Amino acid sequence: MTTTNDTRFGFAKLIVDDEEKLATYYEEVYGLGVVNRVEGDAGGLGEPFREILLGRNGELTPDESLVLFKFVTRTAPRDQESILGFISEDLDALANRITDNGGSLNGPIQSMPEHGVRVLFATDPEGHLSENVELIPTENTE
Repeated sequence: MTTTNDTRFGFAKLIVDDEEKLATYYEEVYGLGVVNRVEGDAGGLGEPFREILLGRNGELTPDESLVLFKFVTRTAPRDQESILGFISEDLDALANRITDNGGSLNGPIQSMPEHGVRVLFATDPEGHLSENVELIPTENTE
C-alpha cells in the first residue's frame, strides 16, 4: 500500500516565562524578528496564553519560524523541554552575540570534521538549550 505524506514541519513553539525578553534575545542573537503577537484563552488548552511569532527578518516563512509561548497562569517548565537548532555561517560571531545578550555557552565550540560541522551548545537567558552549527566546507578530492 502506497501512501502520500503531505505533512511537513512548520514551526517550533518554545514555552517561556518572559516572551518579550526572549523575543529581544532571539532578535539580537539570531536575526529573528517579530511577525505577530497573539493573546487568547487557548480554546483547546483551556487557559490564557500569550505568544510572539518570530521569523527571519520579521517575515514568516515555512521553514524558519519560532513561537515564544507563555501560559499566563503557569510558571515556565523547570526542565529542558526542547533543543532549538540554528545554522550559522560564523559560529565565533554567534557565540559573542549569545553572551552579549545574556545567554551562556555550554562549553567551547567543538570542531567535528568527520561530520562536516563545528558545534556550540548554548542557553538563552531563561536556560533554554540551543545547538548551533556551522557547516565546514569539504574539500573536493576528485
